[in-house]
Amino acid sequence: MAQFPRFFYDGPLSEHQTVSLDADTAKHIWQVLRMDADDKVILTDGNGTSAEGSIHTAERHKCNVTIEKISVHPRPGKLLHLCVCFTKNNSRNEWILEKATELGVASIVPVVSFRSEKTHMRVDRWNKILQSAILQSQQHFLPQLYDITPLHLVLDKFTDAQQRLIAHCIHEEDRRPFSETLKPAENTVILIGPEGDFTREEVTLCMQRGYGPVSMGEQRLRTETAALVAAAYFKVINDGKN
Repeated sequence: MAQFPRFFYDGPLSEHQTVSLDADTAKHIWQVLRMDADDKVILTDGNGTSAEGSIHTAERHKCNVTIEKISVHPRPGKLLHLCVCFTKNNSRNEWILEKATELGVASIVPVVSFRSEKTHMRVDRWNKILQSAILQSQQHFLPQLYDITPLHLVLDKFTDAQQRLIAHCIHEEDRRPFSETLKPAENTVILIGPEGDFTREEVTLCMQRGYGPVSMGEQRLRTETAALVAAAYFKVINDGKN
């Protein structure tokens, strides 16, 4: 598909359909990009469908696009489910969302553990960050963003994943290096703890539910750094594998 400007469309896409983009996107097209009727664009729905089309109407708060060609893209075969105890710092949480999306994670679960600091979501803003990140990285699938979920309920999700890991910093507990434990070509769940780490009881519970304990290295990483390490390493060892 040609390299035209890309925009997110939250709805079904089909050939010969004319769709209306949201007001913020319309304003960006008209005021920032200075695009006009007949200019070409790419739309994506975040579910694997992209569409090439032409602008029919471009105004400050209104932009209609007529779709000319549809492409359906297969989802990558290897999926990473990133389960993270978000911090009380919104900018750091938004950084996790943006970078994890750019790295192609399949889902993001904000986790509540005993030492968690973040207890609410900014759903609309967070979804906008995910949408912007897939456009920037030219991907076709949005990560699924779950509601904030207590740790014990997270353990009921992704039970069919072949590889389930919990990263923690308790030196007295057995852990294997993350880089030696993570295997390519497997769907994976990784649990990343809060700033104060998981408690021993939480680690034990996760291990009882089939999660292997791992270390992210000798350095003590911030929550968002550990999440990025996990997502980046998963991408590196799985790129090109179906």
